Amino acid sequence: MIHNKLQTIQQTLKVGKMRKNVHVGYMYRSAEDILNAVKPLLNTLHLTLTLSDDIMEVGNQVYVQATATLYDLEDNSVQTTTAFAREDFAAKGMSASQTTGAASSYARKYALNGMFLLDDTKDADTDEYHTINAPQPQQTVQEPLTREQKISKICSEVLMCNSTDELSTLWK
Repeated sequence: MIHNKLQTIQQTLKVGKMRKNVHVGYMYRSAEDILNAVKPLLNTLHLTLTLSDDIMEVGNQVYVQATATLYDLEDNSVQTTTAFAREDFAAKGMSASQTTGAASSYARKYALNGMFLLDDTKDADTDEYHTINAPQPQQTVQEPLTREQKISKICSEVLMCNSTDELSTLWK
């Protein structure tokens, strides 16, 4: 029964990118935005949601593995989704606990994105994707990826991993 309820959430939940990163000017949504939007649906569908973190080391890098767990209060069925984010110890001006907290927030947001199908990208086989990503004739030099774009790309690749072995292979 949980899959039917999850499908309802996936078809209903809309969480726009209403926050703006003032440093690079892009719009984004936070884990808190997703949680605030999903709470009424959880109540209506008799579900509860928990988030938890595990710390793991792959190679010499520390990752936060966030798990979103959806519980059906009527039949006790469970659905989980995980996502990873790497701690950035090179981040200037952040304490170790802030670094871990930032990685936790990022991983939790992507676990929620995965659970509720909140996609940040367009499918490569859609007309809209090709229109958005069509080469611009006036643009001759490709802009380098921003730090946030690089992180997003890495997180997407990490999310595709289904085991620590795949994650280790990706790292190498």
